[in-house]
Amino acid sequence: MNTNREAKLKKKLNANPTREQAKEAVRTLICWAGDNPSREGLADTPDRVVRAYEEFFKGYNINPHEILERTFEETEGYDEIVLLKDIRFESHCEHHMLPIIGKVHIAYLPYKRVVGISKLARVVEVYSKRLQIQEKMTGQIANAIKTILKPLGVAVVIDAVHQCMTTRGVHKPGVSMVTSKMLGAFRENSVTRREFLSMIADANHSNFQT
Repeated sequence: MNTNREAKLKKKLNANPTREQAKEAVRTLICWAGDNPSREGLADTPDRVVRAYEEFFKGYNINPHEILERTFEETEGYDEIVLLKDIRFESHCEHHMLPIIGKVHIAYLPYKRVVGISKLARVVEVYSKRLQIQEKMTGQIANAIKTILKPLGVAVVIDAVHQCMTTRGVHKPGVSMVTSKMLGAFRENSVTRREFLSMIADANHSNFQT
């Protein structure tokens, strides 16, 4: 392949499809499923799906660094755990593009500065509004907070239900998946880790062991 053809192919692969191309892809899937995309009930479905995808995957266009970079140093020497728990999220698995629905618990040990609690919830939004696997999302949230805030420690726990497991395949409703990422003091200090786990513990998190 010559250089010009390679450049054109690379440009084509990197270019975002147009809105009309996305809608046409939805029409193709409707046809493949066995229905008529032109019938009354489906005529506007491609546009609805594209608008829904803009909402589902808006996280690709948001930089978590911009969310977390504004912090506050007037903490009166506060150096205990900061915890935001039960942050509800909806994501989509990258293997089947089916919903992942659950809750995130985030804790950090501040070092000289803290961040507004709404910013932690927004970081969850950034990473959940992408095609995901839960393990990767857990690490992304923890690593972003660690990198930008530079706290003494970060802990993230996610408890979620995967529709790719409950509505297809093995069909096991009522099963949730729990993942965790401990950094800094939460990983190195068992007392700090136990304190965090006890703070989020309830009937839905009885499986955590220290």
